[in-house]
Amino acid sequence: MKITRFAAVSMAALAAAASLGAAKPAAYDLVIRGGEILDGSGKPGVTGDVAVKGDRIVYVGPHAPGRGKTEIDAHGKAVAPGFINMLSHSEDSLIADGRGQSELRQGVTLEVMGEGSSIGPLTPRMQVLEVQREHDIKYPIDWTTLDGGLEALAKRGIALNVASFVGAGTVRVNVLGEDDVQPTPAQLDQMRTLVRQAMQQGAMGVGSALIYAPSTFAKTDELAALAGEAGKCGGIYISHMRSEGEHLLEATDELIEISRRSGTPAEIFHMKTAGKDNWGKEDAFIARIEKARAGGQRITADMYTYAASSTGFDAAMPTWVQAGGVEQWIARLKDPATRAKVIAEMREAHPKDWENSFRQAGGAEGTLLVGFKDPKLKPLTGKTLAEVAKERGTSPEDTIIDLIIEDGTRIQVVYSSMNEDNVRKQMTLPWVSFGSDASAQAPEGVFLLSSTHPRAYGNFVRVLGKYARDEQALSLPEAVRRLAALPAHNLGLHDRGLLKAGYYADVVIFDPATVTDHATFVKPQQFATGVSDVLVNGQAVLKDGEPTGAAAGRVVRGRGWTGWKDGGCRASANDWTW
Repeated sequence: MKITRFAAVSMAALAAAASLGAAKPAAYDLVIRGGEILDGSGKPGVTGDVAVKGDRIVYVGPHAPGRGKTEIDAHGKAVAPGFINMLSHSEDSLIADGRGQSELRQGVTLEVMGEGSSIGPLTPRMQVLEVQREHDIKYPIDWTTLDGGLEALAKRGIALNVASFVGAGTVRVNVLGEDDVQPTPAQLDQMRTLVRQAMQQGAMGVGSALIYAPSTFAKTDELAALAGEAGKCGGIYISHMRSEGEHLLEATDELIEISRRSGTPAEIFHMKTAGKDNWGKEDAFIARIEKARAGGQRITADMYTYAASSTGFDAAMPTWVQAGGVEQWIARLKDPATRAKVIAEMREAHPKDWENSFRQAGGAEGTLLVGFKDPKLKPLTGKTLAEVAKERGTSPEDTIIDLIIEDGTRIQVVYSSMNEDNVRKQMTLPWVSFGSDASAQAPEGVFLLSSTHPRAYGNFVRVLGKYARDEQALSLPEAVRRLAALPAHNLGLHDRGLLKAGYYADVVIFDPATVTDHATFVKPQQFATGVSDVLVNGQAVLKDGEPTGAAAGRVVRGRGWTGWKDGGCRASANDWTW
């Protein structure tokens, strides 16, 4: 066969090119090129590249020395570590839809659960009750431990990482049931053992929610004992405090005291000052925390970025009537004498030993109904309590009790009880991170059976858009620090929360000029926009603004996990570096 000189040269060139290509394969699985790198430290952004190999970041700098199998052009966009939701209620919602879209489209990569109650540890009786009390989302509970519940969630296939505190309320119910009782020394030891076991399984600490029965029946000594056990295992104490309004300052003192006695860092869930009569306490509230911090205690907080809360009607009546669980609560409300006593207490201007969120919201006009279990009541979704009371011709208090009895649940509502000036003031505090206090969901399928609070769809993007860009309450680099690095540090996660070589590749790419929340109280189920790409453990879970369906999420465990090289528990919380 005759080969021309031109053909020979061409073949040689092709061979050389092939040899060169073989000699220099792609250096990385992914390179993000030319974005403004906000690494989570709070330092000003710099233009550069982020390179990923496997599930880790391997390069952050001006120009990655090599190409990636996949490359993303991030010019004109910001590149940041994935955001951490310090207060998520996504245990149910991720079972229904593992994509977690309302969070994913905001750049969230880690959901931290366990506000007072957690998905373990459970007794057989607790398993049965949990299934009976399920609402729109139905699923079997075939686990008993916290770790078992988290693993069951991950094995279903989820886009986001998950972690959890062990609930002080769950531990209490496990040993004491749901009645208003105090533990014996032996029972308290059982509770401490359950906390230690959960910590060794990877819990982030112990969480309490002290306005709700039966958690409200726990005294300071009990909470300090459980917090101390978490601290010995490298975890923190985190709390929905006993009051966020009427007795806010006393509740803050209790949290600080629990931290001091146990030697364990403490965090305040969804920091707020609720009720118009209490808005003026904000400066004293902050001052108490900063005094404790100046004295060497690590006290932090998280918040959501709205002037309204969302919880149930259990936060609108005294806790004594709720002892024993929802079933006994409803049975008591059916008794005329008990009902009359409850209504009288609901109308008290200043309740002594419980938190009346209904009054803090200014009453029926400031109370929005968003979640029912009974299909016959779902048409009331989106109405105010005032509207429903007027339709029924009953007082607001009677209407609340009637609805609870008819629905068989606490009913989810929104209380407009806070002040925007105080929300903005808290945005400036360097020790405050963010939590949605909501679930990861989507405006489709089972999620359309109920409404929600706009924080489920807009809480994190609102930090970047409304507060950092538009109102300049904080800088964009500081916003990213407090969305990622600060909560990671508070949780003791030393390989997440920063864009840094060796860290897990949880990464978000967004447009600082356009990132916006769209959810409102009237139409809360609207996705945020402006986040284009999200990586979780190195895998693309959001690409060009749409979920990929990749099940990249994992269980993230705390420092007490015995699977870590230096995991387990110590003799004292002081044996850990905080």
